[in-house]
Amino acid sequence: MTKLSATIAILAALACAAGAYYWAHGPGAFGRVSKASQPTTLATHALATDKAAEPFAPPALSRTIEPGDRAAPADASAPLHSGEVLEFAADVANLSNVANLRLQIVDRRDFFGKSAWHLQAFARTENPLRMIFELDDQFDSYSDATTLSSLQYEMHLNERGEKQDSIQRMTTTSTERAAANATQTRVAPGTRDPLGLMQYLRTVDWAKIHEVRGPVYDGHKLYDVSARLDGPAQNVTVPAGSFSASKIEVRVFDAGAELKDAHFALYLASNTSRTPVLLEAVMPFATARVALVKIK
Repeated sequence: MTKLSATIAILAALACAAGAYYWAHGPGAFGRVSKASQPTTLATHALATDKAAEPFAPPALSRTIEPGDRAAPADASAPLHSGEVLEFAADVANLSNVANLRLQIVDRRDFFGKSAWHLQAFARTENPLRMIFELDDQFDSYSDATTLSSLQYEMHLNERGEKQDSIQRMTTTSTERAAANATQTRVAPGTRDPLGLMQYLRTVDWAKIHEVRGPVYDGHKLYDVSARLDGPAQNVTVPAGSFSASKIEVRVFDAGAELKDAHFALYLASNTSRTPVLLEAVMPFATARVALVKIK
């Protein structure tokens, strides 16, 4: 899996740019779907060092929240509600609706003795792309109800007729229990999976905190992600309507080095749910716009 494709996998949770990525490269660029890595000890994230954090220091009046900082935010579950379903459509370059994404918060439940959100995402390509690259993927996350750190991450992939399943039980101590069909994967404390990351960004009070950062495991590899408020709220129009929204710049780091050839922006509505309404992805091969179509 290349750096860029893994990065897109991370941001699939933010709005499913993955489907657009598959289309942009064409069917010949893809072989078998990458299988999830075996259990491994993941190094502590590089952004903990002063040297790595320096290039994107927050504005003077903002606070920066590191993973594990218990001050952020006091009630992380406030914007999240069981049963929420958000539907998105992806446009790539000059083509409209090449893929769709459904994000949903299934419920809040007990997960091996911990209160957790069950989060889901479904990605599907649409015609004419579907005639070339058929994709029907499902992602499930069980994320800590307070911190949104990952407890278990599942990928159920069905791409061009090939089905692969990966269930990874996240552990920081190797003592967490895992079901018989799950693989234990050791991660750094505070690590989120892609779905947990997207929902976590909704819990941040961007009026008070201008930057958050921490490790994200995409099912294959550990990355560091910085999310930073980019200016005041602005008006954003998508198929679901017009919203006042905060623009959040998302930057991805691999082994301490920023991936310079891809830029992402997430727009969160200025409502109590901080609803994600738009993702913009600018990459060397294409520009993608993933917009909210419906709220259920």
